[in-house]
Amino acid sequence: MNTLVPTLRAAAECVPYRIAPGDTVRLAPAVEPDGEGGPSVFYEIWDVGGAQPPNAHPLSDELFVILAGTGRAEVGDTTVEVHPGDVVRIPAGSTHRIVNTGPDRLYAVTVMLVDDGFAAYVRRGEPGVLDDADLEVLTGRTGGS
Repeated sequence: MNTLVPTLRAAAECVPYRIAPGDTVRLAPAVEPDGEGGPSVFYEIWDVGGAQPPNAHPLSDELFVILAGTGRAEVGDTTVEVHPGDVVRIPAGSTHRIVNTGPDRLYAVTVMLVDDGFAAYVRRGEPGVLDDADLEVLTGRTGGS
């Protein structure tokens, strides 16, 4: 009998990347695809005032689950405000970006339903670290507990 083994990766083990120097958004790969066709999952963190440039993923729907902070999702000619607990689905091929409009960092779990090389693209960026504020939001633990 074939036994499937789950993948477990703690937030503290994830390394965030800025795709290009000066970017105001960090992506920390949490789940990477077994192949180009599988999904990928990231913790995504926007600096105060941060935004990614308008972008599109021709083969993949992208989901953003907002964890903390407030922002604005721009998809084509449509703009919606986003808050903790919101889920934003970006259809494949749609030009989009999310802008942090709040006074604090904006956090989301981002899922690429078809990775299509995105995780590898992110990993070519500049690595950084998750600081205590990031880990508090991503793990729900306060004071180092």
